Amino acid sequence: MVKLTAVSPCEEVLPIMIGKFSLSELKLGPMTSIAPYKGQADTVSKLLTERYELGFPAPNRRLAKGKTQVLWFGMDQALLIGAQPDPALAELAAMTDQSDAWCAVKLEGEGAEDVLARLVSVDLRPSKFKRGHTARCDLMHMMASVTKTGSKTWQIMVFRSMAKTLVHDLQTAMISVKARVIA
Repeated sequence: MVKLTAVSPCEEVLPIMIGKFSLSELKLGPMTSIAPYKGQADTVSKLLTERYELGFPAPNRRLAKGKTQVLWFGMDQALLIGAQPDPALAELAAMTDQSDAWCAVKLEGEGAEDVLARLVSVDLRPSKFKRGHTARCDLMHMMASVTKTGSKTWQIMVFRSMAKTLVHDLQTAMISVKARVIA
């Protein structure tokens, strides 16, 4: 009989430290996509507020409290992360368990937006992309979710099957940015 062992997407490739940058895997817990049925968006937001004190996020925004977050994930879609969905949501929205579908990493360090700027076509300057902002965008050739979670911290998510490619691309960009620093 084969014995299966659960392995996280970045088990063999993270963490990485390059210069002032660190890249580590995030274990975010349960992830559930929420797409309110027609006319139910306000009711879904009210329920999310009552249950998690977060509400339904505006486009390109992330709401977070403790380890729970509600992340804008596309037009009329959000991703509840770090908490099990309230069963009452099932009557108001289409929901799908996404827990095993995603790889999530944390990129941290002064100037981390310079690393990401080599990989995405989104204006990540601190004056434009602030804490709590998020974007669904291409990261090289992968569809990604890029979220600023702190002044020097980013949460990046791609499909689990692309985990090693994500790490490779971020590592290459980290090396390139580090090489530009004049000692």
